[in-house]
Amino acid sequence: MKLTSRLASVACIAALSMGMTASLPASADETVTLDSGDITLARSVLEDILRIRTAKGNGLTETQARLLADKLKAAGFSEENIDIPTLDIDGETVAGLVVRYPGKAGSTKPPIALIAHMDVVDASADTWETDPYVPVEKDGYLYARGSVDNKAGVALLTSTFIRLKQDGFVPDRDLVIAFSGDEETGMKTTRMLTAHPWVKNAEYALNSDAGVGSVDKDGKNPSYSIQSAEKTYATFHITATNRGGHSSAPRADNALFDIADAIEAIRALQFPIGFNDISRQMAKDLAETEGGEFEKAMTTLLADPSDEAARKIIEAAPVEAHFLSTTCVPTMMSAGSAENALPQKAQLTVNCRILPGTTVASVQQDLANAIGNPDISIEVVGDTLESPVSPINEELFASIRNAVHTLHPGAPVKPSMSSGGTDGREYRSAGIPTYGAGALTLVRPDDYRAHGIDERLPLDSYFNQLIFWEVLLKDIAGGNN
Repeated sequence: MKLTSRLASVACIAALSMGMTASLPASADETVTLDSGDITLARSVLEDILRIRTAKGNGLTETQARLLADKLKAAGFSEENIDIPTLDIDGETVAGLVVRYPGKAGSTKPPIALIAHMDVVDASADTWETDPYVPVEKDGYLYARGSVDNKAGVALLTSTFIRLKQDGFVPDRDLVIAFSGDEETGMKTTRMLTAHPWVKNAEYALNSDAGVGSVDKDGKNPSYSIQSAEKTYATFHITATNRGGHSSAPRADNALFDIADAIEAIRALQFPIGFNDISRQMAKDLAETEGGEFEKAMTTLLADPSDEAARKIIEAAPVEAHFLSTTCVPTMMSAGSAENALPQKAQLTVNCRILPGTTVASVQQDLANAIGNPDISIEVVGDTLESPVSPINEELFASIRNAVHTLHPGAPVKPSMSSGGTDGREYRSAGIPTYGAGALTLVRPDDYRAHGIDERLPLDSYFNQLIFWEVLLKDIAGGNN
């Protein structure tokens, strides 16, 4: 496939801002063309859904799903190819959205799922410079809650379906949008979607929530990842109880002392380094990037993960290498009922991010062994889900790299494992390999504001994603215009 330069991409967006038609080569025999109508569509879809407060407790995910469904129907998608399944979660109706883009008649190829989430982490106007639910453009950015996480993905996939439908594109297999409604708070709708008849037999899923790249402040050194694995998210309550008493008569046995000892034990607890196909490649790439003593130490660990001297060098370096092992860290604590009474109960909350292949139960036991106090209880909070590593898919990876390189020639695009959690864990656990896809480019670290104050989306990069998705979907789903 013939590639284009990043300068051409920037010129494309600049041309559109002046009301001209612009295009980029996608292959030797086709051109991806954007005009002002495409930009207007992508922006209007995004701004419409950013105004809907789809945080837990507001009951608005179904409103957003119906808005998107109406836009897709207006573009030519039939009612029979759109479904809005719902669940009652904590007394609130929470919706998903599933849209089938039919492949050519007679195709026996399995579908491809395209996933994103419609919900957001809530935000308060009194902490933002702008109202988080009123999109505001400033200095080339669009400020709003969910602008990056993950309504940009929702709007881009919706806009791309509309554009391809209007252009008469017929894929060689079904393409299926699957938008969840509670990714941030439980993923129950995600689990529902993985069992949907249009989704459950997908060859793989492409996750727009895990398709983000980054550049330096000067716009140099772009890099992109293909998320192919995630650590398991697990939270534990570590609880000490005591008969209590009056604070004027302190004793050595104190629930807070017990928890203090537990904290020290967790601080010292070190989980073994482990590698899978994805994290091994990440380690090699990081070693090559850092060089010197760090590279030597990482090379040693790759050969012998138990080498303590090499591990100390890695952990002392100012580089994030938490993907090498399971991690557990105290995050909250509560204790006591009065300032003049010895606490009858003290509870510590510990959050763990667990390597694929390691069970939650084994980490629970490791915590118990480290704390070494049989009178302290250690309980798992809520549901946990262990998901496997998606296998390396060289053909798909080549297509994703090609789509990224259409915008950012030569930029590294490599598989990765995330410490955070996305809908991908549910899909992998359901037997659907899942991969991050996208080329949204954030300036590191300034633009990393998901879940935080003044979340913002770089608009030029957002509009370029229309090109990314069209190039990618035409590459992996064939078909003819």
